[in-house]
Parts: sequence; structure tokens; C-alpha cells
Amino acid sequence: MTLELRVVERIAEVPEASWNALVREDASPFVEHAWLDCLEEAGCVGGRTGWLPRHLVLYEGAELVAAAPAYLKTNSEGEFVFDWSWADLAERMGIAYYPKLILAVPFTPATGHRVLWHPSRDRGEVVAVFAEAVRTITREMELSGAHVLFPEPAEARLWGAAGLSLRHGVQYHWSNAGFTTFEDFLATLPQKKRTQIRRERKQPALDGLTISTLGEGELLGPNGAAIADTMHALYGATVDKYFYGRRYLKKRFFDLVRRRFTDRLAWTVARDAGGEIVAGAFNVRKDKVLYGRYWGATVDLPFLHFNVCYYHGVDAAIRGGLATFNPGAGGEHKRVRGFAPTTTYSAHHVEDPRLRAVLDAFLERERRAVDAYVLSGGAEE
Repeated sequence: MTLELRVVERIAEVPEASWNALVREDASPFVEHAWLDCLEEAGCVGGRTGWLPRHLVLYEGAELVAAAPAYLKTNSEGEFVFDWSWADLAERMGIAYYPKLILAVPFTPATGHRVLWHPSRDRGEVVAVFAEAVRTITREMELSGAHVLFPEPAEARLWGAAGLSLRHGVQYHWSNAGFTTFEDFLATLPQKKRTQIRRERKQPALDGLTISTLGEGELLGPNGAAIADTMHALYGATVDKYFYGRRYLKKRFFDLVRRRFTDRLAWTVARDAGGEIVAGAFNVRKDKVLYGRYWGATVDLPFLHFNVCYYHGVDAAIRGGLATFNPGAGGEHKRVRGFAPTTTYSAHHVEDPRLRAVLDAFLERERRAVDAYVLSGGAEE
């Protein structure tokens, strides 16, 4: 039976059960139907956001056999694989860089599967089909290119084998080496770092704060909507501090995921003596991985950020038997707190051969530099 690739403009056009049948247990939670649908329903993507859903779905007859969340982009915001310099170069060369196609999860620099495939299919063959499809779409729609952001390593190699150019980046992840307690983890660090972390972990109690992970009862209870509003306000307070901050996520999104994505949420909050939430982190958990996302606080207290965003997550990962804590993009400050430099990947098809030649030379140099840094463990020269 013939394979047919379709482009759908709403994830809701694909039955949730059919889409999720392609999502493996070890896939990131952010490619699940509910997460993507909440983004669309809340208006975080679509309209004038610069993120126009164009999800790629592959059918054999009436059966969905593969899919990829995809977006037509009219800017480079919210991607976390930074290509503004590429856009500037393209403009100087007289090449229109936007729109472009990306296969990614909006606003989410978390490694995972970008092409989802049915267990009966060969993954390499499916990625090859999608690679040819994005090249065809790029030509037919006169786009500058197509970009696959944060595929996991095995998938990145498949995109490379299919002819796309690979880019390497760096994040800082924590890995569980069989720890049973937080002290087991600290024992692997130099004495100076151990002393520093122990001192920082004591500070919330001295400030009269308690830190906890919200459970399903709290999220779906009578105060659940108010908690979602508070988490949105904390998120907004952080992005508003910075000139580059953008409120990508709408208030409605927080309430939608509270109700529809409850079993994946691991929202972490700090409460004062009166029980008021004064800081929080939007964490998500699936399989053996904890993902750290948005953070915010209404108080400015020493080491609160490290405790809410890092130490509580590491402790929870150890107690829950998780393998990895991925706290998101950026921040060498994570390295001194036990997070190791980890390679991230992206794959790129650039249509114009002149631009592609320049970028390929740049990517080769960048890959060497990133690989050397990760191999060194981020050691200072």
C-alpha cells in the first residue's frame, strides 16, 4: 500500500490515540498530543506568533505510521538553536531566510524524538522519507530551508545519513550514577563544591521557606486553577526582567496542562510560612527523565533559584530512581553544581547552495569546538 505524507494545520486533526500510539515510553513528554494541543488551544502558537503549525503525518491507507510536529516559522524566536546570524548572512547574500520549516517542540530545548514512528516500521527508513519530504516542501513552498531541533543522538545520526548538516550544541544535564541519597551525589564532587551546596541548601529553611513538588490532588483540587495562575505569574515575572524575554506561553496554557497533562507535571514550589507560593519551577517528568523549564519568584532571596530549580530536582530524581535531570538551556553555573556538559543536536537542510557551503564550513568548526569542550567536561583552560 502506498505511503502518503500529509500536512495538517492543527494537531487536533489527528486523533489523540493515533498520534500517541507513535510516542514511545522513552520519548520526551513534549511530543505527546496533549502538550502540543494545549499550545495550540491556548494560542501560544498559530496566528501572529511566528509559529504556524504544519505537522507532518505519514499514512499507509487509513493507518497513521509516522508523524513529526512541525511549524512554518516567520522568525527565529523560541527555538534555542540560535540562527539569527544565519538570517543576517542570508540577507547580505540576497536570500530570503524566512519563512523556514522546523521540526521541533515550540519553546522547549529538550532533546527527544522528532520523528515518531509506528513499532512496525523501520526508524531509519521513516527518517529518510521525512528527509526527502522536507526537501520537497522546502522547494515547493520556496522556503530557505528546514531545521530539526534537539533530536536525540541516534535520530540526529539518521538525519545526517539522509543528507542534512549536523550542528552540535551544549546543555548541562545531571546523571544518576546509582545514588540512593543526595549525600551520595555530593560525595562525587570536590570538597569545595560539597561545602558550597550544603550551605546553599540550608538557606530556604533559614528564610522560613519550604520546597515541595505539587501532587495531583493539589493540581486538580479546588485551588488548582489558582495555582496555575500563580505559576503563570511567576513565569511572566522572570521573562519580563530581561530585554530578550518573551511571554511565549499564555495564561490559559498553564490551566490547560494542569488539567490535561497532570500525570506528567512535577511543578516545584517554594512556600513561605503563611503557605503562599513565592517561587516555582515548571518541571515535567516522564519515564526516567525530569525536565526543568520555567522558573520565577516574587521574592529575592539568596540561593532560592538554585534550590527550586536544581537541588530539589536532583533530590527528587534520586528518590524517584530517575536517570537524568535535564534543566533546560544555558548556564555554566549548573556545572559547578554537579551538572555535566552534554552535547545537543540539530539537523539542517539549507536550500541555497551558496549559503549551505558557508554554513557547512562553520558547522564543521563549531562541532569540533563543542565536542572538545564536552570531552573535557567543561574544564577551564
